[in-house]
Amino acid sequence: MDPVIAIFVILGLAIIAFVSGKVPLAIVAIGVTLALWVTGIQTLPEAFAGFADPTVIFIASLFVISEGLDATGVTAWAGQQVLTRGGARPRRLLVIIGAMSAVLTGFISINGAVAALLPVVVVVALRAGIVPSKMLIPLAFTASAGSLLTLTGTPVNPVVSQLAESAGGRPFGFFEFALAGVPLVALTIAMVAVLGPRLLPDRTADRFDAAPDPSAAAQGWRESYAVDLSTRSLFSATDGVVEVMVAPRSTLIGRTVWSGMMTRDENLVILAARRGTTQPPHVSRDGTAGELTLQAGDAVLVQGPWAALERYTRSPDVIAVTPPHALRRTVPLGNGARRALVVLGLMVVLLATNLVPPAVAGLLAAGAMVLTGVMTMPQAYRSISWTTVILIGGMVPLSSAFVSTGAADVVAALVLGFTGDASPHLALLVLCVVTIVLGQFISNVATVLVVAPIAVSIAATLDLSVQPFMMALTVAGAASFLTPIATPVNLMVMQPGGYRFGDYWRLGLPLALVFLAVAVLYVPLIWPF
Repeated sequence: MDPVIAIFVILGLAIIAFVSGKVPLAIVAIGVTLALWVTGIQTLPEAFAGFADPTVIFIASLFVISEGLDATGVTAWAGQQVLTRGGARPRRLLVIIGAMSAVLTGFISINGAVAALLPVVVVVALRAGIVPSKMLIPLAFTASAGSLLTLTGTPVNPVVSQLAESAGGRPFGFFEFALAGVPLVALTIAMVAVLGPRLLPDRTADRFDAAPDPSAAAQGWRESYAVDLSTRSLFSATDGVVEVMVAPRSTLIGRTVWSGMMTRDENLVILAARRGTTQPPHVSRDGTAGELTLQAGDAVLVQGPWAALERYTRSPDVIAVTPPHALRRTVPLGNGARRALVVLGLMVVLLATNLVPPAVAGLLAAGAMVLTGVMTMPQAYRSISWTTVILIGGMVPLSSAFVSTGAADVVAALVLGFTGDASPHLALLVLCVVTIVLGQFISNVATVLVVAPIAVSIAATLDLSVQPFMMALTVAGAASFLTPIATPVNLMVMQPGGYRFGDYWRLGLPLALVFLAVAVLYVPLIWPF
């Protein structure tokens, strides 16, 4: 089979698999890699070269940095400080939420920022008497705009930066994306604040698995255990409280416990115990107040250092109602927060000054998170979105094969045949429209990797700089606003907001048109052809 035809067949099958949603993204990416080798388009080392690409390593390290900031309560503190000042005015809240999500996204990635702010936004909305569906799509959309503020905002940014360099241009600076990102963030916040209350639906979510709220947990324990427990005394940077259930066949069954007693293994303090739902709290089977002979299913509140709580809840004798690590990350500026912020600051300095390549800066920062005790190695491994890593690693060879087989030149010739060579803006418009349309159904990273070689070929044919084309594709790739499957953050807010598939385009379409205008008209003013 002709290599060009084979490339289009592989791409077509990949797009069908992406859009169907029936095949996991990682499997599609691996299938693309294997198909490139089976058809003889690439050798085996070439087909798997994407997994050793420095950009893939850099993106994996960003997930570790994001987890370090989230696990130590940095994002919880930032969200609490900003969102609690919004009052009950919807538009003011939307502006604050938008600014917060955009700034956080610029430094800890779009998925990490939305995951950290999602439960906070829901709580703030409910306290203000606003349905969360009026707040959560704006949260996702402003985070997408914020991904254009820095090199680390989204995996697309380092990808296009490397593509620009490999095409004979130069890599983009750490804050260079902000030249397009800042205006887009301002426009996005303005549009969601003005149009959001009118265009977004009133929806009630069927179910919301929110991150734990310490205040709500303390209130629930006060009611369930009939004890006087203040939130401040329960949770701190060093100590916390967790509720555990006595497991079936636990060695604790038959033991008598009481308030103030210490656990045998980790020296945790028992604050209270209850029989579950069958009898009032603090009443044992024989009716003695203050003591309880444990049975399977009984509940116990234990307090102590976070590390000891983690070890205690891993025991087969108990089952944690809420894992300690989930409660710990809700404590603003918890243990290790300062170290995490110092590591983040040093990484930003390294990236902004180009002292070392991005992959090196990311690996140094990720390693520092572990070496300084901010997180453990298992926690670092768990924090990485391996689907994203495999997706990018598998699609990078397809992008390079587009160039080596001449497929990019074929498409570029078709585009130029349609647009002519007199107006680079028209060619840029066609590329950005294709990027936006594809980006509503498949990963924006995969979309950019497919369209970028075509843009490079057009720039070379017209003897133009590749920089405006790459930055315009970045902007267009961020305009994934029309469907819930366009980005992970769109899906992330769907269930908590009670949204339907058709709820996104109402606010998303005007925003996508703004992003398209910025990509085609504004970007070439900053990065000339």
